[in-house]
Amino acid sequence: MGKSSLKSLDLIDHQAVAKFSGNPIVSYLTKEGSISGHHRSNHKGSSIEFSEYREYSPGEDLRKLDWRVMARTDRLFLKEFEAETNLRCYLCLDCSKSMRFGEICSKFEFGKRILSTLCYLFLKQGDAVGLNLLSGKKNIEIKAKRNPDQLKFILERIYKAKANGDQELIPSLHRVAESVERRALFIAVSDFLDDSDEITRAIHHLRDRNHEVILFHLLDPQEVDFNFKRPTRFIDIETGSSILTHPRDIREQYLIELENHKNELIEGCLESNCSYNDLITNISVSTALQSLLQNQTPIKNK
Repeated sequence: MGKSSLKSLDLIDHQAVAKFSGNPIVSYLTKEGSISGHHRSNHKGSSIEFSEYREYSPGEDLRKLDWRVMARTDRLFLKEFEAETNLRCYLCLDCSKSMRFGEICSKFEFGKRILSTLCYLFLKQGDAVGLNLLSGKKNIEIKAKRNPDQLKFILERIYKAKANGDQELIPSLHRVAESVERRALFIAVSDFLDDSDEITRAIHHLRDRNHEVILFHLLDPQEVDFNFKRPTRFIDIETGSSILTHPRDIREQYLIELENHKNELIEGCLESNCSYNDLITNISVSTALQSLLQNQTPIKNK
């Protein structure tokens, strides 16, 4: 195993693995898959999860008849069950320059650790995992697979990824929505520094394609608290433009705008039945993944 492979394994958070390995990550929407797994399928099968009754038609399998219902009603009904299936999960990492921001741990490095840990957990439970590095026109896409080499392949790509792309998150998400035909789970990790209406449209595009969507909105503690004390020059990492001001003059309005932006993202996720998680990069990966891995349902806001 090469040095890069060994280093890429360090991206997996072992505390999170130890905490969640025994609990399968279960998707709340139906999925299409080729093997038996943990997730609800849109096809009917014969698992232990009862789905519905259906009236019997001549020639169908008599073994599925509910004889008790027949004894009570003198009518023939078949039992149908939800088949469980494997999941196709696509991990999406925003590689724009703004993700470099962070005093102790950049948003980009934190996102790498989250997705690497999820990659390990999904593959461990038998699901197929793919990767999308969102970097404008040069997106890197790895098709979802569940073979033993997939973990090494994805982790090496994540490890080598750089946050040097243009801010083209929106068109990247639209391209991702069109690139995967069969329904899947998309987990997008980004600081979402873009127009909230455009982000919502991209989410709707993914949902219109029958994909499940989970957003991890990464924020650095400095972005959340804005506790700058002295006159400061703020530089736009994306464009290089800057402004010199005293933080006390803009702090109140900045915090209002940040809260409004988050609320608009939450509203967009509510409209499309997606999950939203805002994460501050000074927490552990284990804590960050808690809401997803324990009884995950649409819309999570910590």
